[in-house]
Amino acid sequence: MDKVTRPWPALWALVIGFFMILIDTTIVSVANPKIMEGLHTDINSVIWVTSAYLLAYAVPLLVTGRLGDRFGPKNLYLIGLVVFTLSSAWCGFSGTIEMLIVARVFQGLGAALMTPQTMAVITRIFPPQHRGQAMGLWGAVAGVATLVGPVLGGVLVDGLGWEWIFFINVPVGVVAFVMAWRLVPKLQTHPHRFDILGVILSALGMFLVVFGIQEGEKYNWGEIVGPISVWSLIIAGIVVLIAFVIWQAVNKGEPLLPLKLFRDRNFSLANAAITTVGFTVTCMSLPLVFFFQLVLGFSPTGSALMLIPMAVFSGGLAPVVGKLVDKINPRYIAFFGLVLFAISLYWYSIWLSPNPDLAWRLLIPSGVLGIAMSCVWSPISTTATYNLPQSQAGAGAGVYNTTRQVGSVLGSASIAVLIEARLAANGLHSSASGAEFGGSLPAPLQAGFTDAMAQAMLLPAAIALVGAVIVIFFERHRKNDAWDHALTEQGARKAADAASEVAG
Repeated sequence: MDKVTRPWPALWALVIGFFMILIDTTIVSVANPKIMEGLHTDINSVIWVTSAYLLAYAVPLLVTGRLGDRFGPKNLYLIGLVVFTLSSAWCGFSGTIEMLIVARVFQGLGAALMTPQTMAVITRIFPPQHRGQAMGLWGAVAGVATLVGPVLGGVLVDGLGWEWIFFINVPVGVVAFVMAWRLVPKLQTHPHRFDILGVILSALGMFLVVFGIQEGEKYNWGEIVGPISVWSLIIAGIVVLIAFVIWQAVNKGEPLLPLKLFRDRNFSLANAAITTVGFTVTCMSLPLVFFFQLVLGFSPTGSALMLIPMAVFSGGLAPVVGKLVDKINPRYIAFFGLVLFAISLYWYSIWLSPNPDLAWRLLIPSGVLGIAMSCVWSPISTTATYNLPQSQAGAGAGVYNTTRQVGSVLGSASIAVLIEARLAANGLHSSASGAEFGGSLPAPLQAGFTDAMAQAMLLPAAIALVGAVIVIFFERHRKNDAWDHALTEQGARKAADAASEVAG
């Protein structure tokens, strides 16, 4: 066990960077309509601003978790923080949608270097029986980010322009770097070899699947160039991913995806569950933000304020839920949270209306959604990491965060396809941007657009129910004898040192 006498300051330093990553995601969702207007682009292109980031974020997570084990989580975190901060400035200076997408790819790579290190440090410096509280703080940070991100994004977009949602990361990144440099300990490293073929196969497979899904509607699910069709890309991506899994099973060296970790039932189920959560969280915000701004005519700040109840309940209840996770079976909390998640999203779906006088009532499902989110992150994360061996903390965190981001990538691509399909079914076109209508839709188009967004909300609701079914099968946490033995040895050493000091 890594001996860290002050784990909480180290965790606080790390979650500053985690907070910045989450802030960036929520800020961008609020700014999407203004980015469309400012860069003269359409819905599908602006969704690639998010999808490219998520794809670049998800694919390297398996190897960046290992890199943290090999070279130290502190070192990898600091490198990732520098990459993320510099690419944020690049995003702000982008003058075309293509340049913004490229800059977002580098932002995603920086986030991929940072994220597994946070979870790996929690696993290595907190014993399992206290890990729920640490994960509770992690969840609280996520909740606060959902509040600060949209509101701050709205203020910045309204006052200074969409570019400043990226520029704001620069001073935050500097503060986060100084704190991590001073407070995060250097932990023991573990030697690893790196599976280059595994990296190539996983990256190529994910790209083909996501590109095929997201671009399918654009090409009417037919040919893209010559014999290359949308379906051929998706099928090729699935085949490559299957080849990746087979290679991981037969690789005699050190595979990128340590399949032996999945022998633990809770680890496997938690990874499946967090995939549904990543999918759901990414899906839900896009239809809401487009509805608030393009139908109701709200400013970015106004649309962000509609999400405040969600953020307040999520951030406020997350520490409470974290303490409960250490005392009762996490599956009950996670099941309640995911079912409530689905209910709140369905509630949104049936209450979306182009009538601005009814907008106030959408604050109610927003609050319910916040309660649901507070009950999701900590129990699933704690279940995933509870039985991880210390030498595999980085690898396990990398796998867990990868599955979450894979869910987010697929959610982003799927909601793009669904929105385009529902807009077409209602006689509208996704190529219509806010710029074309001066920032909002004409009255005759609002009803059809509202119906399309309401129908799109049913997808994340359904996936949340899938997650609820998965967590039912969590096993009760077993006593972690390895940690208890390590703690006993550490306590004995402290007692011996104290006795020596008294004798001296």
